[in-house]
Amino acid sequence: MQHRVKCKLHDGAFIPAHPLALNKDLTIDEATLRRLTRYYIACGVNGLAVGVHTTQFEIRDPEFNYLEPVLKIVADEIDKQNIQKPFIKVAGVCGETKIAIEEAKIAQKYGYHLALLSMGGLNHLSETELLERARQVAEIIPLFGFYLQPAVGGRVLSYNFWRQFCEIENVQAIKVAAFNRYQTLDVVRAVCHSSRCKDIALYTGNDDNIINDLITPYSLSHNGIPCEKRFVGGLLGHYSVWTRKSVELFIKIKKGIKEENLNFAEILKTGIEVTDMNSAIFDVAHSFKGSIAGIHEVLKRQGLMKGIWCLSPKEKLSEGQDWEITRVLEKYTHLTDNDFVKDFLEKDSL
Repeated sequence: MQHRVKCKLHDGAFIPAHPLALNKDLTIDEATLRRLTRYYIACGVNGLAVGVHTTQFEIRDPEFNYLEPVLKIVADEIDKQNIQKPFIKVAGVCGETKIAIEEAKIAQKYGYHLALLSMGGLNHLSETELLERARQVAEIIPLFGFYLQPAVGGRVLSYNFWRQFCEIENVQAIKVAAFNRYQTLDVVRAVCHSSRCKDIALYTGNDDNIINDLITPYSLSHNGIPCEKRFVGGLLGHYSVWTRKSVELFIKIKKGIKEENLNFAEILKTGIEVTDMNSAIFDVAHSFKGSIAGIHEVLKRQGLMKGIWCLSPKEKLSEGQDWEITRVLEKYTHLTDNDFVKDFLEKDSL
């Protein structure tokens, strides 16, 4: 991994999870996919995660086989933009060991810096087997650990699992998307108690608790040795919508922490507003069933996507979800980026 990219990863980056743009017949809408990539870059993001949950795990299904084309298209568009600052490319990697290794090699082929290694769909494997799988993938590409909540295909993993995971030399970061305070703390404790505490960057994937994660210091001494860790950045599905405003908020938080002048009362109030917005797009009322469709709905309303089509027929807006999205859009206009998107589309029409 390039030194400048690694430094940015550890300093703290804003990384949206990239959605999949489809035509009505469920073929890849390459033009829209590329424009979405350009939109995120225009918003000032520090990287993109592709082939992850927000991109739809079904891209790996044999009837579609979209993983490599999508990784290739997005990487190519990033390269075309000739970005001068460090830009982190993360590729989602799934499946049992053999498949995960194949996906890691594809990611490496197209210049991705890290593999976001999902443990989802592997409930039949023991934690020991998951660790061995991680070690083998880490021999190919640096790892971004991933604690995915059970509601969307993940599993509960023990403190001991994460403690051993942290000792894998090529683990560079961990995304915690457990949507659970106790399980989040398990990961932070594991990092702080490992010999690689300073070598692993923590990223929030807790879309229900973004602001709190970003402002909270964790002081967890181990064997008398002090260790303070923070979530230095975010890799989030939530970051794929209203992205310009979220970038501005992220910069404000990072600056306020660095300069020790963050208005905590104000930022905590904003955090509740962000969580409320997320509850609508992620369809919390129906156990996250419409989370991807909700993201698509926001992007469609802004003109960044043509439709909300998903590869799985089960992925669709739940009853009342469109109303919920309208509610938060009307209530929190200060956290949306409609004007920015309008200007972007005027300059970047297909």
